[in-house]
Amino acid sequence: MIDTPTQDGGSLTALAAQFPPAATPVTTSPRTRARRRRAVLGAARLGIVVVLLVAWQLLVDAKVVDPFFWGEPKGVWSDLHDWVTVGTSQGSLGEQIVVTLEEAVLGFVIGSILGVVCGIALGRVRLLSELFAPFLKAANSIPRIILGSIFTVAFGFGIQSKVILAVVLVFFGVFFNAFQGAREVDRNLVANARLLGATRWQVTRDVVLPSAFTWILASLHISFGFALIGALVGEILGANQGLGLLIRSSQNNFDMNGVLAGMVLVAVIALTAEGLITVLERRLLRWRPPQSHGGAAVE
Repeated sequence: MIDTPTQDGGSLTALAAQFPPAATPVTTSPRTRARRRRAVLGAARLGIVVVLLVAWQLLVDAKVVDPFFWGEPKGVWSDLHDWVTVGTSQGSLGEQIVVTLEEAVLGFVIGSILGVVCGIALGRVRLLSELFAPFLKAANSIPRIILGSIFTVAFGFGIQSKVILAVVLVFFGVFFNAFQGAREVDRNLVANARLLGATRWQVTRDVVLPSAFTWILASLHISFGFALIGALVGEILGANQGLGLLIRSSQNNFDMNGVLAGMVLVAVIALTAEGLITVLERRLLRWRPPQSHGGAAVE
């Protein structure tokens, strides 16, 4: 290497030694950036909640908001603490949560299975769709609170009336998504499968159901919320245990803090279930490439 002299008698090598090259910027991986973004979003959401709670409490202390009608964060926290440490008027808080969860989960599972089976069947067979469409539309138009009252009178204050109401609420959401998913399957996929000798059942199992899986999973995100609503409404109408009964008892005692504390517990359960469903969806759809939907797959 030739060392070129400079005007002041030095050399380029000596000059370069005095000024080391700038460090190469370190690039972060997409997974690291996604993790940081989730952390920032989580911190921002927590900050929003804290600001709202502090503002709420300050408005109560300033006599702007009446805690008798709207409650206050301190009172809600006090009720939650008492329920956890001492228990509720209906028993331990864990028992109330387990009862409501049992009703919601049973209604969610049964309603989802029925919705998928009926949705795929009616989406694939035009005769069944044309035959049962008016009945399904009529049943879907009935207010759920009326059905809850009917089920409470017919099946009593036990778990059956709550599970049936949850099943009804879950069924229609899953059914319409499964039905539309079956109708939106690419016609070319169905035709290719039939050319390869697949039977109608094989086409439904290996082509239609996997293609409609995205639609079905999308409906599950809101379906558990509907199942939880069905369980709570049934408990409010008549029950011996459950979070709905706890909320109704607080309402009857004009304890708005107790009502809000019950709503906080329900929100925690719903958010936890949403997170579990999201994890399940990512695992089940990890292998699927992006697909384009074509014509209906009705036979």
